[in-house]
Amino acid sequence: MATVSTSGQSHDMGLHTEKLTNRTQQRFFDAGESANLTYAWAPEVDTNKVGTLDCEGMDATAINIRIRQLMSEGCGTINLSNPGSMHGLCVGILSRLQLNVTGSLGYFGCGLIDGPNVNISGRVGWSCGENMMAGTIVVQKNAGSTFGAAIRGGDLVCRGDVGSRTGIDQKGGTIIVGGKTGAFSGFMMQRGRMIILGDAGINLGDSMYDGTIYVGGKIEGLGVDAVPADLNDLDRKWLKSKLDLYGMEAPNGIDNMQKIVAGKQLWNYDNLEPSEKKLVL
Repeated sequence: MATVSTSGQSHDMGLHTEKLTNRTQQRFFDAGESANLTYAWAPEVDTNKVGTLDCEGMDATAINIRIRQLMSEGCGTINLSNPGSMHGLCVGILSRLQLNVTGSLGYFGCGLIDGPNVNISGRVGWSCGENMMAGTIVVQKNAGSTFGAAIRGGDLVCRGDVGSRTGIDQKGGTIIVGGKTGAFSGFMMQRGRMIILGDAGINLGDSMYDGTIYVGGKIEGLGVDAVPADLNDLDRKWLKSKLDLYGMEAPNGIDNMQKIVAGKQLWNYDNLEPSEKKLVL
Protein backbone atom coordinates (compact mmCIF):
# COMPACT_ATOMS: atom_id res chain seq x y z
CA MET A 1 0.00 0.00 0.00
CA ALA A 2 1.46 3.36 -1.00
CA THR A 3 1.28 6.28 1.39
CA VAL A 4 1.21 9.77 -0.05
CA SER A 5 2.27 13.05 1.49
CA THR A 6 -0.45 15.68 1.26
CA SER A 7 1.71 18.70 2.08
CA GLY A 8 4.48 20.65 0.43
CA GLN A 9 5.03 22.43 -2.85
CA SER A 10 5.62 19.28 -4.88
CA HIS A 11 2.16 18.02 -3.93
CA ASP A 12 0.61 21.35 -4.90
CA MET A 13 2.15 20.99 -8.36
CA GLY A 14 0.81 17.45 -8.84
CA LEU A 15 3.94 15.61 -7.69
CA HIS A 16 3.82 13.36 -4.66
CA THR A 17 6.17 11.78 -2.15
CA GLU A 18 5.42 8.11 -1.67
CA LYS A 19 6.80 5.25 0.36
CA LEU A 20 6.38 1.79 -1.09
CA THR A 21 6.83 -1.30 1.08
CA ASN A 22 9.37 -3.97 0.13
CA ARG A 23 11.30 -1.54 -2.10
CA THR A 24 14.82 -0.20 -1.76
CA GLN A 25 16.56 2.64 -3.57
CA GLN A 26 20.29 2.42 -4.25
CA ARG A 27 22.20 5.71 -3.98
CA PHE A 28 24.85 6.23 -6.64
CA PHE A 29 25.81 9.82 -5.75
CA ASP A 30 25.68 11.99 -2.65
CA ALA A 31 24.18 15.38 -3.58
CA GLY A 32 26.37 17.00 -0.95
CA GLU A 33 29.56 15.84 -2.65
CA SER A 34 29.60 17.97 -5.79
CA ALA A 35 33.08 16.80 -6.77
CA ASN A 36 31.87 13.22 -7.06
CA LEU A 37 28.83 13.83 -9.27
CA THR A 38 30.67 12.46 -12.30
CA TYR A 39 31.48 9.08 -13.76
CA ALA A 40 35.02 7.91 -13.10
CA TRP A 41 35.32 6.64 -16.67
CA ALA A 42 33.90 9.78 -18.35
CA PRO A 43 36.63 11.96 -19.92
CA GLU A 44 37.22 15.47 -18.62
CA VAL A 45 36.49 18.08 -21.27
CA ASP A 46 36.96 21.81 -21.76
CA THR A 47 34.16 23.72 -23.48
CA ASN A 48 36.71 26.16 -24.85
CA LYS A 49 38.34 23.37 -26.84
CA VAL A 50 36.33 22.83 -30.04
CA GLY A 51 36.24 19.67 -32.15
CA THR A 52 34.55 19.25 -35.55
CA LEU A 53 33.14 16.12 -37.12
CA ASP A 54 31.89 15.83 -40.70
CA CYS A 55 29.85 12.62 -40.89
CA GLU A 56 29.82 12.42 -44.68
CA GLY A 57 30.69 8.86 -45.74
CA MET A 58 30.80 7.50 -42.16
CA ASP A 59 28.48 4.93 -40.58
CA ALA A 60 26.82 5.32 -37.18
CA THR A 61 29.40 3.24 -35.31
CA ALA A 62 32.31 5.22 -36.71
CA ILE A 63 30.59 8.50 -35.86
CA ASN A 64 29.96 7.52 -32.24
CA ILE A 65 33.55 6.29 -31.86
CA ARG A 66 34.86 9.56 -33.28
CA ILE A 67 32.72 11.58 -30.81
CA ARG A 68 34.34 9.64 -27.97
CA GLN A 69 37.78 10.21 -29.41
CA LEU A 70 37.16 13.95 -29.50
CA MET A 71 35.96 13.82 -25.90
CA SER A 72 39.06 11.87 -24.84
CA GLU A 73 41.12 14.65 -26.45
CA GLY A 74 39.39 17.12 -24.12
CA CYS A 75 36.97 18.67 -26.62
CA GLY A 76 34.06 20.13 -24.66
CA THR A 77 32.39 21.66 -27.71
CA ILE A 78 31.75 19.36 -30.66
CA ASN A 79 30.23 20.57 -33.93
CA LEU A 80 28.79 17.66 -35.89
CA SER A 81 27.61 18.09 -39.49
CA ASN A 82 26.02 15.93 -42.22
CA PRO A 83 24.56 13.25 -39.90
CA GLY A 84 22.31 12.09 -42.76
CA SER A 85 19.41 11.16 -40.43
CA MET A 86 21.28 8.04 -39.34
CA HIS A 87 19.93 6.06 -36.39
CA GLY A 88 21.55 5.71 -32.98
CA LEU A 89 23.85 8.73 -33.13
CA CYS A 90 25.23 10.70 -30.14
CA VAL A 91 24.27 8.04 -27.60
CA GLY A 92 25.69 7.21 -24.19
CA ILE A 93 27.50 10.53 -23.66
CA LEU A 94 28.29 10.95 -19.95
CA SER A 95 30.38 14.14 -19.96
CA ARG A 96 29.13 17.68 -19.55
CA LEU A 97 29.77 19.19 -22.99
CA GLN A 98 28.16 21.19 -25.80
CA LEU A 99 27.19 19.14 -28.85
CA ASN A 100 25.89 21.04 -31.89
CA VAL A 101 24.30 18.94 -34.62
CA THR A 102 23.75 20.56 -38.01
CA GLY A 103 21.16 18.40 -39.74
CA SER A 104 18.70 15.71 -38.66
CA LEU A 105 18.98 12.50 -36.64
CA GLY A 106 17.16 9.21 -37.19
CA TYR A 107 15.73 6.83 -34.58
CA PHE A 108 17.11 6.68 -31.00
CA GLY A 109 19.26 9.80 -31.26
CA CYS A 110 20.92 11.06 -28.07
CA GLY A 111 19.72 8.12 -26.00
CA LEU A 112 21.21 7.15 -22.63
CA ILE A 113 22.94 10.48 -22.11
CA ASP A 114 23.84 11.98 -18.74
CA GLY A 115 25.10 15.55 -18.86
CA PRO A 116 25.62 17.02 -22.36
CA ASN A 117 23.81 20.01 -23.81
CA VAL A 118 22.71 19.08 -27.33
CA ASN A 119 21.33 21.38 -30.00
CA ILE A 120 19.90 19.81 -33.18
CA SER A 121 19.15 22.15 -36.07
CA GLY A 122 16.91 19.71 -37.95
CA ARG A 123 14.46 16.93 -37.08
CA VAL A 124 14.72 13.71 -35.06
CA GLY A 125 13.12 10.30 -35.49
CA TRP A 126 11.51 7.99 -32.98
CA SER A 127 12.65 7.83 -29.35
CA CYS A 128 14.96 10.83 -29.22
CA GLY A 129 16.42 11.21 -25.73
CA GLU A 130 15.31 7.76 -24.58
CA ASN A 131 16.43 7.09 -20.98
CA MET A 132 18.06 10.52 -20.77
CA MET A 133 19.42 11.13 -17.25
CA ALA A 134 20.59 14.77 -17.26
CA GLY A 135 21.52 17.65 -19.53
CA THR A 136 19.47 19.29 -22.28
CA ILE A 137 18.39 18.40 -25.81
CA VAL A 138 16.83 21.09 -28.00
CA VAL A 139 15.36 20.06 -31.37
CA GLN A 140 14.69 23.03 -33.62
CA LYS A 141 12.17 21.32 -35.93
CA ASN A 142 9.86 18.29 -35.50
CA ALA A 143 10.25 14.95 -33.72
CA GLY A 144 8.88 11.44 -34.23
CA SER A 145 6.91 9.23 -31.86
CA THR A 146 7.97 8.17 -28.35
CA PHE A 147 9.86 11.43 -27.89
CA GLY A 148 11.58 11.18 -24.50
CA ALA A 149 10.63 7.57 -23.78
CA ALA A 150 11.51 6.65 -20.17
CA ILE A 151 13.34 9.95 -19.65
CA ARG A 152 14.65 10.27 -16.09
CA GLY A 153 16.05 13.79 -15.89
CA GLY A 154 17.12 16.92 -17.73
CA ASP A 155 15.19 19.02 -20.26
CA LEU A 156 14.08 17.58 -23.61
CA VAL A 157 12.72 20.28 -25.92
CA CYS A 158 11.17 20.15 -29.40
CA ARG A 159 10.19 23.50 -30.87
CA GLY A 160 7.93 21.88 -33.47
CA ASP A 161 5.39 19.04 -33.47
CA VAL A 162 5.97 15.53 -32.14
CA GLY A 163 4.36 12.16 -32.82
CA SER A 164 2.37 9.87 -30.57
CA ARG A 165 3.31 8.42 -27.17
CA THR A 166 5.45 11.38 -26.16
CA GLY A 167 7.03 10.75 -22.75
CA ILE A 168 5.85 7.15 -22.54
CA ASP A 169 6.95 5.75 -19.17
CA GLN A 170 8.48 9.11 -18.21
CA LYS A 171 10.27 8.79 -14.87
CA GLY A 172 11.49 12.36 -14.34
CA GLY A 173 12.83 15.45 -16.03
CA THR A 174 10.92 17.87 -18.24
CA ILE A 175 9.61 17.46 -21.79
CA ILE A 176 8.60 20.61 -23.68
CA VAL A 177 6.80 20.55 -27.04
CA GLY A 178 6.34 23.84 -28.87
CA GLY A 179 3.66 22.47 -31.20
CA LYS A 180 1.22 19.57 -30.95
CA THR A 181 1.62 15.99 -29.73
CA GLY A 182 -0.09 12.79 -30.86
CA ALA A 183 -2.15 10.12 -29.14
CA PHE A 184 -1.22 8.46 -25.84
CA SER A 185 1.25 11.13 -24.78
CA GLY A 186 2.21 10.66 -21.14
CA PHE A 187 1.18 6.98 -21.27
CA MET A 188 2.17 5.28 -17.98
CA MET A 189 3.93 8.45 -16.85
CA GLN A 190 5.53 7.95 -13.43
CA ARG A 191 7.31 11.20 -12.59
CA GLY A 192 8.38 14.53 -14.08
CA ARG A 193 6.54 17.21 -16.01
CA MET A 194 5.44 17.64 -19.60
CA ILE A 195 4.56 20.93 -21.31
CA ILE A 196 2.60 20.83 -24.55
CA LEU A 197 2.10 24.33 -25.95
CA GLY A 198 -0.12 23.16 -28.81
CA ASP A 199 -2.87 20.52 -29.05
CA ALA A 200 -2.77 17.01 -27.57
CA GLY A 201 -4.20 13.87 -29.17
CA ILE A 202 -6.52 11.26 -27.69
CA ASN A 203 -5.80 9.32 -24.48
CA LEU A 204 -3.53 11.95 -22.98
CA GLY A 205 -1.97 10.70 -19.73
CA ASP A 206 -3.46 7.21 -20.07
CA SER A 207 -2.63 5.11 -16.98
CA MET A 208 -0.33 7.81 -15.59
CA TYR A 209 0.86 7.05 -12.07
CA ASP A 210 2.20 10.46 -11.13
CA GLY A 211 3.69 13.60 -12.68
CA THR A 212 2.03 16.59 -14.30
CA ILE A 213 1.08 17.47 -17.88
CA TYR A 214 0.39 21.05 -18.99
CA VAL A 215 -1.40 21.70 -22.30
CA GLY A 216 -1.77 25.09 -23.96
CA GLY A 217 -4.08 24.00 -26.79
CA LYS A 218 -6.99 21.61 -27.25
CA ILE A 219 -7.02 18.16 -25.63
CA GLU A 220 -8.70 15.61 -27.88
CA GLY A 221 -9.35 13.25 -24.99
CA LEU A 222 -7.98 12.10 -21.64
CA GLY A 223 -6.85 8.54 -20.99
CA VAL A 224 -7.68 6.21 -18.11
CA ASP A 225 -7.09 7.81 -14.68
CA ALA A 226 -5.95 11.16 -16.10
CA VAL A 227 -7.91 14.03 -14.58
CA PRO A 228 -7.91 17.85 -14.79
CA ALA A 229 -6.52 19.87 -11.89
CA ASP A 230 -6.45 23.54 -10.98
CA LEU A 231 -3.49 25.62 -12.11
CA ASN A 232 -1.97 27.34 -9.08
CA ASP A 233 0.61 30.08 -8.55
CA LEU A 234 3.42 27.56 -8.20
CA ASP A 235 2.52 26.09 -11.59
CA ARG A 236 2.46 29.51 -13.21
CA LYS A 237 5.80 30.53 -11.72
CA TRP A 238 7.49 27.26 -12.75
CA LEU A 239 6.01 27.33 -16.27
CA LYS A 240 7.17 30.89 -16.89
CA SER A 241 10.65 30.15 -15.57
CA LYS A 242 11.04 26.97 -17.63
CA LEU A 243 9.67 28.44 -20.88
CA ASP A 244 11.80 31.57 -20.51
CA LEU A 245 14.91 29.37 -20.48
CA TYR A 246 14.21 28.38 -24.09
CA GLY A 247 12.58 31.58 -25.33
CA MET A 248 9.17 29.91 -25.64
CA GLU A 249 5.70 31.17 -24.85
CA ALA A 250 2.27 29.66 -24.35
CA PRO A 251 0.17 30.78 -27.38
CA ASN A 252 -2.86 31.54 -25.22
CA GLY A 253 -0.93 32.58 -22.13
CA ILE A 254 0.13 30.53 -19.13
CA ASP A 255 -3.09 31.32 -17.26
CA ASN A 256 -5.07 29.46 -19.94
CA MET A 257 -3.01 26.28 -19.84
CA GLN A 258 -4.71 23.07 -18.70
CA LYS A 259 -3.17 20.95 -15.97
CA ILE A 260 -3.55 17.14 -16.01
CA VAL A 261 -2.59 14.83 -13.14
CA ALA A 262 -3.19 11.23 -12.09
CA GLY A 263 -6.55 10.41 -10.56
CA LYS A 264 -4.81 7.67 -8.51
CA GLN A 265 -7.63 5.16 -8.99
CA LEU A 266 -5.09 2.74 -10.47
CA TRP A 267 -2.61 3.03 -7.59
CA ASN A 268 -4.12 0.01 -5.84
CA TYR A 269 -5.60 -1.64 -8.90
CA ASP A 270 -4.57 -5.17 -7.85
CA ASN A 271 -6.58 -4.81 -4.64
CA LEU A 272 -9.82 -3.90 -6.38
CA GLU A 273 -12.69 -6.31 -6.86
CA PRO A 274 -13.37 -7.41 -10.48
CA SER A 275 -16.46 -5.21 -10.63
CA GLU A 276 -14.44 -2.21 -9.40
CA LYS A 277 -11.70 -2.81 -12.00
CA LYS A 278 -14.31 -2.57 -14.77
CA LEU A 279 -15.47 0.79 -13.45
CA VAL A 280 -11.91 2.15 -13.39
CA LEU A 281 -11.15 1.04 -16.95
